[in-house]
This record gives sequence, C-alpha cells and structure tokens, in this order.
Amino acid sequence: MRLRHHIAPLMVALAGLSAAAPASASVPCGGSFGDFVAAMRAEALRQGFDRASVDSFFSGVRQDPAVIRADRAQGIFQMPFTDFARRLISNDRLVRGQRNAQQWDAVFDRIERDYGVNRGVLLAFWAFETDYGAVQGDFNTVNALMTLSHDCRRPDLFRPQVFAALQLYTMGDLDPARTTGAWAGEIGMVQMLPGDIIRNGVDGDGDGHVRLKTSAPDALMSGANMLRALGWRANEPWLVEIVVPQSLDWSQTGLGKARRVSDWEALGVRGRSGALPARNLPASVLLPQGRNGPAFLAYPNFDVYFEWNKSFVYVTTAAYFATRLEGAPVFEAGNPSPALPEGQMKALQQKLQARGHDVGAIDGILGALTRAAVQKEQMRLGLPADAWPTTELLNRL
Repeated sequence: MRLRHHIAPLMVALAGLSAAAPASASVPCGGSFGDFVAAMRAEALRQGFDRASVDSFFSGVRQDPAVIRADRAQGIFQMPFTDFARRLISNDRLVRGQRNAQQWDAVFDRIERDYGVNRGVLLAFWAFETDYGAVQGDFNTVNALMTLSHDCRRPDLFRPQVFAALQLYTMGDLDPARTTGAWAGEIGMVQMLPGDIIRNGVDGDGDGHVRLKTSAPDALMSGANMLRALGWRANEPWLVEIVVPQSLDWSQTGLGKARRVSDWEALGVRGRSGALPARNLPASVLLPQGRNGPAFLAYPNFDVYFEWNKSFVYVTTAAYFATRLEGAPVFEAGNPSPALPEGQMKALQQKLQARGHDVGAIDGILGALTRAAVQKEQMRLGLPADAWPTTELLNRL
C-alpha cells in the first residue's frame, strides 16, 4: 500500500463496489491456479466470448502474491478521523486541486451542469485515489483480478470483474499484458473497476474511447456518471461543519438518525462558517470522534460516499476534503478523548459481539457497525451516547 499517494487499492477491501452479475458457481475458488484459469476460460466461452479473444486474454495470466498481501493490509483505517485527515490532506494537495480546477474548468462546468456533482467532490476523489493521476498503481490489472477471484476471501466480488475486463479487451480499451492499476483491479485516475467502466464510462474528450488512465475529461466525467448512478442528488450539499451545543441529546446523533436541518437549528446546532444550507433537507449530526471532537452535518449525498467506499474514516475525510477544495476552513479538532489502540479496540469489538451486537469483523477498525453498537451500550450504561469508544466504556463492559 502506498499511502503517501493514494489509498484506493485498500479501499476495495472495504468497498461495496458497484453491483455486478454473480460469479458462476461452476468456477470454484482455491485449488490449483492453473485449473482455475482453465475453468475461467471455459466460463468465458460459455458466456459467448469468441475463442480467439479468450485464448489471448488468458494466455499470459499469472497469480500475484503481492496482491494478496495488499488485500490483507488494512491497518490505516484504525486511525481516528483527525489523524487520517491530516495525513491525507496537505497544502500541496489543496494547491494542486485548485490548479486542476482551473485547468479543467470547462470539464467541471459541464459535469456540474449535466450531472450535478460539485467539482470539489471529484477533485477530492482524484486526489486521494491517485494523487491527481500521478500514482495509478503498477499492478497488472488482469493478474490482480484473477488472483483475487481465485482467493476464497471474496471471489464473488472480483470474478465478474474478470469478464468485464475481457469485455473491455474485446472493445480495444484494455491490454491484458500492459494495463496496470491498483492491486484490486481498479483502473485510471479515479480508480474504477472494469464493470464500472462499462456501465458508467464516458468519452469526455470525444476521441471514441474511454481512457481513464490518460484522459482527465474521461476520468472525471466517468466518475461523475458513476456517482449519479449510485444515487447522487444534483446540486445538493453533502457535508457541512457545525457547532453543537453541549445540551444536545447525543443519542440522536450519528448516521441513520436524520431530521430536517431546520429542526437541528431549533436544537441549537449552528453552521461553523455561516448559515446552514438546504434547511428543509434531512441531515444527520456526525461526530467522528465524539461530542468533544469535530462535528458535521451529513446530508443525503453523504450516504452516496458509502456506495463508493465502505470505510467510515475514508468517506468522512473525502467528503470533508471536498468542502475544503470549495473554500471551507480547516475543521475545529476540539479535544476528544484518545482513540483506543488496536488491541483495546479489538477487545471492545469482542465484548460488543458477545452482547449480541453486529460489529462485522474483529479488526480493530471503528466502522459504522461498531459505532452503532458503542452508542447502544453507552445508552444502556448511562454514558454520553456519542458513539466514541473510551477506556471507561471498555472497562464498564
């Protein structure tokens, strides 16, 4: 994983990845990789691909152990929001974001007009995924997809992407020997999987092809089209920093507990930098590090970020960075309680799981499921129910 430039490869380990057709049960995972390749070739023929294309596509495929190692490395998501954001957001990325906004102003104007997606949103993804196209990954795409399809951890997620890559090959938009990208098979400046390219790719520069590796218009417009397909609501906000009163009922905060913005205002919630937008829309109060840390109002478009990626800390950071690129100030960090170290977080997840809560994997990552379980236990124990785990909660459990 190359965190200093982008974290998209690791994202796929947690991402929902746009829906694709289920993998054929006739191609089991595991076993001999050679036998697996033969079974995938046979499945491709059954799906109607011509034999010459199938033979050429699979002829040089190799298993890549580095892909599996990258897939298992997810420690970065154990960082709290403030640390994660400070690590990914730099002045250099802000400056280059502003330069790219100017350079591709006409493209962003078209995107905002046709798709209703703000330029800050796409610039933030572009920055985090590939450092504005500078670091797109050097893993052979077909080898990566075949390796992850053969691995029994999540074969149904990646196997359809192999056949999507084969389709791109028949269209002249992928070279099995030379196309490279992220370890999880994503391609291009905004890191899209082959299936997403087929469904949402846009020829933004009018050359007759969708070239996400070399064409910024293609990449940006394809990303906007995918966000719209995932449910992005045109010309609506996604995240706004707020100031919350200490009298707020913390149990009413968190995702999935939305109320109208005007109702939050009636409870004393205020915009940190001016009036809150879209007062009639539903929104949730988001406290990434509890009641003493940063505070945001998350609008319906914030939920779309989780369709792009499942990591809470990544989503919140990407959404916040998008607001920075559009002029928002640096967030107020506050003085939150220290984050639990990995061992204690895993112990907390085990205790929550033992009490019947669904926390997903015991991975030491404070994701949405763990946050919801923490908040429920805080309510039961009479603690401030802000969904931020503390040593006191761990000891009480």
